[in-house]
Amino acid sequence: MILPSPQQLRYLVALADHGHFGRAATACAVTQSTLSAGLIALERQMAAQLLERGAASKRPVFTPLGREVVARARSALAALEAVAETAAAARDPLTGPLRLGVIPTIGPFLLPRLMPALRRAYPRLRLWLREDLTERLVQGLEAGRLDLLLLALPASGGLETLPLGEDPFSVALPAGHRLAERDSVPVEALASERMLLLEDGHCLREHAQAACGLPRGIMPAGEEGFAATSLHTLVQMVAGGLGVTLLPRLALDGGVLAGAPVEVRRLDGAAPGRVLALAWRPKSPRAAEFQGLGPAVAAAIAGG
Repeated sequence: MILPSPQQLRYLVALADHGHFGRAATACAVTQSTLSAGLIALERQMAAQLLERGAASKRPVFTPLGREVVARARSALAALEAVAETAAAARDPLTGPLRLGVIPTIGPFLLPRLMPALRRAYPRLRLWLREDLTERLVQGLEAGRLDLLLLALPASGGLETLPLGEDPFSVALPAGHRLAERDSVPVEALASERMLLLEDGHCLREHAQAACGLPRGIMPAGEEGFAATSLHTLVQMVAGGLGVTLLPRLALDGGVLAGAPVEVRRLDGAAPGRVLALAWRPKSPRAAEFQGLGPAVAAAIAGG
C-alpha cells in the first residue's frame, strides 16, 4: 500500500479550508497546477474519487468519501505536527511561533498589558494572534490552525482548560438613570430595564443573560434590533439612553468607557461574572508549556 504524503494531505485540507483551487495553492506556496496534480495523484494512489468532476459550482465539491478523508487528513497532519512539537517543547519551551486565538471581549482590553509582559518573560516566543468568536476559534483549534485559546468558560469541544481568574460584571447605566442613585444595584432591579446585549455568537451575551436570569436564546423585552457587535458599541448605546448593559471588569479596567457619559455600579450580592481560561487540544504535546504560560496571563488579568 502506498501511503499519501504529508504534502498531498496538506493540499487536500487547504482546498477544503479555502474552497478554491487558486487560494489553496497560494496557501500551500505552490502553483495551482502543482496542487491539482498532487490531488489527482492522491486519488489514483487511493483508487478513489475525492472530488466531483464537472460540478456546476465553481467551488470544489467533495464526495462523501472525500469529506471523510479530509477529516482524517486533518488528524494525520495534527499528529505529525505533534511529533515535531514534542521535541521542540522539550528542547526549548515557550520559544518559536505560538498561534493564540482570543475572543473580542478579551483581546482589546487584556492584550495591551499582556503582550509587553510576555515579551519580557519569553523574548524568543513569537505570538501570532487571531481574534474571533468562540465557536470559530474552537474550530480553528481542533483543525490545527491555532495552538491555544484565551476565552471565557464554558468551552465546547472537550478541550483541556486552565481557569485563570474571575471577571465580574458591573451594570452600566445612562447618566442620570434612577438606578445610578444607588451605590450598588440588585440584579432583580434590572428585570424592568431594557437590557442591551451583544449579538448572537458572543459568549458574553449568554453570560449576561444568565446573570440577569434570562433563558438562553431569549431576548429581553424591547431589545429586538438593539444588539451590538462590540462592547464599545454597547457603551455608546447606553450613553444614548437606549438601555442598560453589563460590562466585565476587564473591559472597564481596559478603558471601554473612554469618557462616555455612563454610570457604572457594582451588582449586589454574589456578583455574577465569567471565568477566563486558556484552552488547548486534549493531550497536546505543548500542554506543559501552556500550563507554564498561565501565571503570566493570570497576572495580566488581575492587573499585575
